[in-house]
This record gives sequence, C-alpha cells and structure tokens, in this order.
Amino acid sequence: MEKQKRDAWTLVSVGAFVLYLVFMLYPLITLLAKSVVGPEGISFAAFEKFFSSKYYYGVILNSLAVTVCVTFLTIIIAVPLAYILTTVKIRFASAIQILILISSTSAPFIGAYSWILLLGRNGVVTNLCKSLFGIQLPGIYGFPGILLVLTLQPTPLIYMYVAGALKTVDRSLIEAAESMRCTGIQKMLKIIAPLILPTILAGSLLVFMRALADFGTPMLIGEGFRTVPVLIFNEFISEMGEDDSFAAAISVMVVIFAISIFLVQKFIAEKKAYKMSSLSPIQAKKEKGLRSIFAHGFVYLYIFLAIMPQLYVIYTSFLKTSGKIFVKGYSLDSYVVAFSKVGDAIRNSFVLGLIALVVIIIVASLIAYVTVRRRSSLTNMLDVSTMFPYIVPGSILGIALIVTFNKQPLMLSGTAFIMILAFTIRRLPYTIRSSSAILHQVNISTEEAAISLGASKFKTFTRVTLPAMLPGIFSGAILSWISILTELSTSILLYTTATRTMTIAIYTEVLRGNYGTAAALSAILSAVTVISLLLFFKLSGKRELSM
Repeated sequence: MEKQKRDAWTLVSVGAFVLYLVFMLYPLITLLAKSVVGPEGISFAAFEKFFSSKYYYGVILNSLAVTVCVTFLTIIIAVPLAYILTTVKIRFASAIQILILISSTSAPFIGAYSWILLLGRNGVVTNLCKSLFGIQLPGIYGFPGILLVLTLQPTPLIYMYVAGALKTVDRSLIEAAESMRCTGIQKMLKIIAPLILPTILAGSLLVFMRALADFGTPMLIGEGFRTVPVLIFNEFISEMGEDDSFAAAISVMVVIFAISIFLVQKFIAEKKAYKMSSLSPIQAKKEKGLRSIFAHGFVYLYIFLAIMPQLYVIYTSFLKTSGKIFVKGYSLDSYVVAFSKVGDAIRNSFVLGLIALVVIIIVASLIAYVTVRRRSSLTNMLDVSTMFPYIVPGSILGIALIVTFNKQPLMLSGTAFIMILAFTIRRLPYTIRSSSAILHQVNISTEEAAISLGASKFKTFTRVTLPAMLPGIFSGAILSWISILTELSTSILLYTTATRTMTIAIYTEVLRGNYGTAAALSAILSAVTVISLLLFFKLSGKRELSM
C-alpha cells in the first residue's frame, strides 16, 4: 500500500475488515471446524451420517427443488410485470407500484400464515368453494403451498431490479427492432432480455438465496416436506450441548453450494454485461384492445394475489375470538392481548432494530466510501467480505454465532448484543450496496475541489461526499430496517425470553393456534413497514427504492 494512502481511511478499512473477520468469517471457520472435529480428533462421521441416509440428502433435493422453482417462477412473473409497467400506461400505475413494494415488506412466514387462513383445511376460501361448488381444494400444505408463498413474496425484488434496468435501455433500440418487424415476445426475448440479463441474474441470486434460507414458511406449511433450514434447526436444537457437528456439517455443505451458485451467477453476469447510455429512455404508451386487456389483467391479478394475504390478516385481527377460534363480530381484543401478553416483543423489535440500524448506517457509509474511493487489496477483500451475508442463510449464521460465542472470552450467546450483531451483519449489505451505487455516480472532482480549497479529507467526506451519498444511504437503510423487523431465521436460534421480537412472537402464537393474537401482531408489523415506506417516499420524493 502506498505511503500517502496510510491515513485515517486505512484505519477505517482495517477496522471494518477486522469486524467482518471476527464476527462473520471466524464463526464460519469455527462452524467448518465443528463439522470435522470430533471428541477423538479429525472425523468425517457427520458427513458420512448425512450421505448414508436417503432422508437427509432427500431434504437437500427438496430445498433445491423449492429454490429453483421459486426463482424460475419469480422471473416469469417479475420480468413481464416490470416490462408492462415500464412500456404500457396502466391505470393507477403509481398506486400499483407502491402496493408492489408493500407486498414485499411482510415476512414470508406471515404470508404462509395468512394463506393457511385462506386455503387451509378450514380456510375461508376452502370452505367457500366446498359450500358453493362442492369442490374440495387440495390445500396449502406441502410443496405447492411453499412454492406459492415464496414466489409471491420476493417477486417485487426482481421487479425493482428489472424496472431500474429498463430505464437505462434506449428507446431507439426498440424502435430499430420494430422497424425490422421484430415485435411482441420476439422483441422481448431477442432485444430486451439480453440487455437486462445481468440485472435479472442479480435479482435472481437474491431470490434464490432467500428461498434457500427461508425457515418459517416450510416450518408452518411444509408438513412432511422438509427443507434444509428446518432440518438444520431441528438437528441443532435436538443435539445442542451433546453433538452439534451434524448440524454444522449440513451447514457447511449448504454454504459451499450457495457460494458456488454465487460464483456462477457472477461469472455469467460479467460475461453478458452491456454498457448502455439511455439518451432516449423508454416511455409508457397507451395500448388498445387485447394488448391493453392482457396488460391490465396481468398486473391487477398479481397485485390482488400479492396483497390479499396481508389485507386478510389485518381483517382477521379485528375479529372477535373465543379461545383460539374466530367468532362473529368485531373487537380490539386481539390487540389488547397482543400488547399485554407480548408487549415486550414489540418493544424489543424497535429497540434492538433501531440500535442495529444506527450501526448499519454508520458502518455502511464508511465501508461504501473506502471500497469505492480508496481502492486497494485490503478494500477489495473487504468488498468481497460484505457479500457473505447475502450468501450465507440466516439459520446457518445463527448456528455459527452460537458455537463461536458461547464461551469466554466472548460469551455473547443469550445476550441482546448477539441479536443486534446478527441483525447488523445480515442487513448491512443492503445499505452498503445502495450507498456504493450512489457514490459511483458522484464525480470525484467535487471532492478534489474541496481538498484543493483547503478542506481536510474528513471535512470533505462529511460536508461534500456524505450529503451526496444520503439518497443511497436512506434507501438502503429503509430496506435494512424492514428486513430487520421481518427477520426470523437467525433470531429464532439466538433469542431468549428477554430478547424475543415480534416475528418470533407471531411465529410462536401461530404454532400455539392463537390466531387472533398472531393476526394483531402481524397487522402491527405490516403497519410499521408500510409507514416506514410511505415516510421514505414523502421525505425523498421518490416512488421506488434504489437496489
């Protein structure tokens, strides 16, 4: 490293890398060691146990089937959705775009719970179809239900990526294709799709990892259909304190698989990347006839299916309950019970979440700056390290933190600190990436001009660079905040009665059959996330989040 670069920013880079090394990379290395080290030394017994049973690698195949199908279906829905809303004038388009974002803010397992109320064995839609048409619906449980929930919930992620990419496509390319009689689906596949392929792959990777890591949905509606997070959770909880090497071995295999998928995606994206300069961006135009009917029908059907579960959960939160069942009439009893019974969970969600958010904003701003403006071998390693939370499923990170920090000198298990640490590590990448994206667009000459006028490097950062980064920081912070509030897969392993959050309380109440209390808590959670989004829109003047 050059001498002139050894300044305060070097210390920031070293400090950030050490934090990732201690609280992210070291726990993963400890987990790897746990999987191959037994009471008698090096042993691969845990891996032998896994591959000797059809049940265990059958679970891996189940997870693979879920993640591949969810990713594929999400692309099929999200790409046309983004293309239609970008190129066609849809009535109430602004409201629809907000609803698309809102539909993505609830935790997947809450979607699973709401679909149980709708399509469960005693669900309202199930009973309605049976009484009116004599049709017995197959139900929401098992593979089809997991597929439905995990496809609808992350679709807005790919939609936001693709919608942003379509804004960089020059309209002249499409007009040139149309002049050569390349229209309709052919135009989409041959012209548009190749241009936005890297963006689709980036969004698909995020969806793939979310589907692979999701714990709550298969736990609630999977029944006999087991996935990896559920298997890891059950094995780790049952073997805790005796022999947790088997859960560690499964975790290691999943991490290796996830890293492989990430590297393949990165390789393809880099090979297929195009540079575009949108001098004449795509403009939405009014369609007529069947095209208009199809476009409106596709968009409205998706919005209905995506937002209906949240609306129904909110509706049931106002129903009267008798014990564990809903009865006729309306009341606020469920909210009274929620605040009196699990008010501490609501408080914990806000206190722990806000502390984590403050840390995320500060750390992400510094990391984004050093990885963009202070390029070196150290910051390159730091940049790679910040991608690990994208790749490592939450349940695996939770286990890694427990097995690493359950003894002195760093006894963190069971404390609020480990919850805040997990929230920070897992959700830090959102704010780092959005802040870095904005910083790439800020001309470095403005900083050089400030320094040439006598401003110190720190003053230049706080007075010039940081204000320019604020839109990206703000956008990423909102995404981090919402994802912290809906976090379950990591916190379900780390929490104690003193640190349980709203998502854990909802999950627990659903398992106990207290649907009224669960609905009230879900409604509160939805209200907080929606208010957070609307506040962001109001303060930023935008109707979208930077991805």
